[in-house]
Amino acid sequence: MSELSTVLRAWRDRTRPEEVGLPTIPGRRTPGLRREELAALATVSVDYIVRLEQGRARHPSAQTVAALARALRLTDEEVDHLYQVAGLAAPRGHVVPQHISPGVRRMVDRLGDVPLAVFTATWDIIHWNGLWAAISGDPARRQAIDRNVVWRHFTDHFPDVSYDDIHREEFSEDLVADLRAARARYPDDRDLRELVARLRATSVDFDARWGRASMSVHKSSRKVMTTSVGPIAIDCDVLTAPGSDLRIVVYTTAPGSEDEQRLELLRVVGTQTLV
Repeated sequence: MSELSTVLRAWRDRTRPEEVGLPTIPGRRTPGLRREELAALATVSVDYIVRLEQGRARHPSAQTVAALARALRLTDEEVDHLYQVAGLAAPRGHVVPQHISPGVRRMVDRLGDVPLAVFTATWDIIHWNGLWAAISGDPARRQAIDRNVVWRHFTDHFPDVSYDDIHREEFSEDLVADLRAARARYPDDRDLRELVARLRATSVDFDARWGRASMSVHKSSRKVMTTSVGPIAIDCDVLTAPGSDLRIVVYTTAPGSEDEQRLELLRVVGTQTLV
């Protein structure tokens, strides 16, 4: 058995389902996560988890290690060790962090009755709840760069989202400013450099805004989401956690409104399509 397989199995065994938002089922043979549950949380195959724990897969990608660390809710020190035993350099200092600390996880869990998602400093989505998937589309169905908010905003303009010209302009400026700030904080992040280069080559709008080098601060905004139960007007707020570059995006509706009623219906329907 390799050190990677040993620590992965140990951390899976210690992680209780209720800690990661899964129901506790009576009669479980182990208090920890099943392989199937870890695979679902990390969006990898069950077979790959088996091969990792049996030592038959020894070199997972950095993306897979990051997903496993988030799923298992590892501490910063444990994340470093997981990268080390996987033969990878720990993502420190000049690379955009993608780890969600246990404290941020607990914060997100307590906000779980509203649509919410967690993003990195470069607006890559790394965690979301079921209601977010229902109202915004399931990020698990998107691949690589299509999970990045800046890329989608400047290339396909989120066809299921509408907002007025003022909010569109503010949002565009905010996203470009966020990427510029991230470039300054993480100059060695290759993925970030490639993202900016692709955006400048693909979007005339982004390239022009990047050239102006303007800075801005995120504000609350209102937009209308097209969903399976009809349009829902939502207020969008961006929260930050102390000592972290992560962004927690929360959607809420006006109390007593028709939008609130539709959101409640969407909570029941989920990602199903109504006929």
